[in-house]
Amino acid sequence: MRIHHLNCGTCCPVGGRLFDGQTDAALAHLVCHCLLIESEAGLVLIDTGYGLREVDAPRPRLSPFFLALNNPQLRREETAVEQVRRLGFDTADVRHIVITHLDFDHAGGIEDFPNAAVHLTAREKEVADARAGGAFVGTRRYRPCQWDEAENWRLYPLGGGERWFGFDAVRDLEGLPPEILLIPLAGHTWGHAGVAIDTPDGWLLYAGDAYFFHGEVGPGPYRCPPGLRGYQTLMEVDRAARLANQRRLRALSREHAGEVRMFCAHDATEFALLAT
Repeated sequence: MRIHHLNCGTCCPVGGRLFDGQTDAALAHLVCHCLLIESEAGLVLIDTGYGLREVDAPRPRLSPFFLALNNPQLRREETAVEQVRRLGFDTADVRHIVITHLDFDHAGGIEDFPNAAVHLTAREKEVADARAGGAFVGTRRYRPCQWDEAENWRLYPLGGGERWFGFDAVRDLEGLPPEILLIPLAGHTWGHAGVAIDTPDGWLLYAGDAYFFHGEVGPGPYRCPPGLRGYQTLMEVDRAARLANQRRLRALSREHAGEVRMFCAHDATEFALLAT
């Protein structure tokens, strides 16, 4: 198994370090951290970031509200499909896509891989199809036109499976190697899940949007830039669940630091460390 870390969508919201904690300029720098896994089951893409259709025609695939707020750069060379090609693969080699949740910046590239099976929680698909992720945000975060051509869905329950470091886990994802698990982490969306990957060097846990900033996990002291803290609040559907899962992830990052390497979807610092 070989893992490639891809940035499938740079976003530059106004606010600089108020959003990313480090940029002195007016515009912050955030990423859409995705994974491409070479496996015996073919290529597996974990989240897709923005796709070619967002680059070619951002509206209506992205809402005006989030285009203005997030300021995505929408570069063709950053799409997953172009990065797969640059790595020397054919797009048909991508047999599986595992989605943490169906927000616009995680699901935009699904239709760039029409032959892939799409794996996610059944609850996330149900809520996204109904565009029910919050009264205001729900009609803008989910863009069904990003996935309405996908036909090969593999949907899973949120819990009830074997435990993983104290978390519920969905194992035996259909057609995928046993080293890849879904870890339900509701709160940001109703069906949000992380993805755990068992590697020869230990576990990787891609936490998706369960947290947004590297200072929210690890040994502490804990911090999050105010812009990102506000964005997390704007996007949450269940505050109690989101904060409870952040606390559990924080404990996991402290107590099992030698066994689990954790990272989220939008932190440029975490991405730079893993991509190199």
